[in-house]
Amino acid sequence: MRSPLILFTDRRAAPRPLVDVVAAAVEGGARLVVLREKDLPDGERAALAARLHAVLAPAGGLLLCGGTRVPGPDGVHLAATDALPAPRPVGLVGRSCHDATELAGAVAEGADHATLSPVFPTESKPGYGPPLGLAALRELCAGAALPVYALGGIDTPERARDCLAAGAAGVAVMGAVMRAPDPARATEILLQQILDAGSGSGLPSFTRSVSATGVAG
Repeated sequence: MRSPLILFTDRRAAPRPLVDVVAAAVEGGARLVVLREKDLPDGERAALAARLHAVLAPAGGLLLCGGTRVPGPDGVHLAATDALPAPRPVGLVGRSCHDATELAGAVAEGADHATLSPVFPTESKPGYGPPLGLAALRELCAGAALPVYALGGIDTPERARDCLAAGAAGVAVMGAVMRAPDPARATEILLQQILDAGSGSGLPSFTRSVSATGVAG
């Protein structure tokens, strides 16, 4: 079942070791994590990916690696400028997008999902460009033939709810969980907003099972 929440890592923003923060987020319901940390040497990043995968796998979660240098255990998440590797990576292929042209490219290459950013002003990438806003998010989601996750500045449950109301298949976050004093609770609250928004078939059952058991059903 598709996860309604994607968590991107940022060890520099995390107040604790990254593995501990991700473990707390998994406790709160996170089931799809993208390992960024592209500044690390490939060997060190692969070792970190293995540790994070060991945290996610028992809960039924998935770990994707950002970029093309280190394949993720469960797939990759490609930047807008990354070429799709050949052969196609095993597992999920996500794509970062910022406009209609990039979304169309993601559909054409058969990406499983895309993130669309920045929806709101964001501390994580303050110079990336003007925020799209909810009206553009609504228009772009409506025209996209793949699941679109809203990304950028989604640092409150209310913003998550607004993105889902605009047609996003889910939300992707980084700082809202990475910087949180209690990553488990921050994740749980975001997932509860998704449940309350009732955003699409399958999402309510996913989040109810997380709330009840801590493991995605």
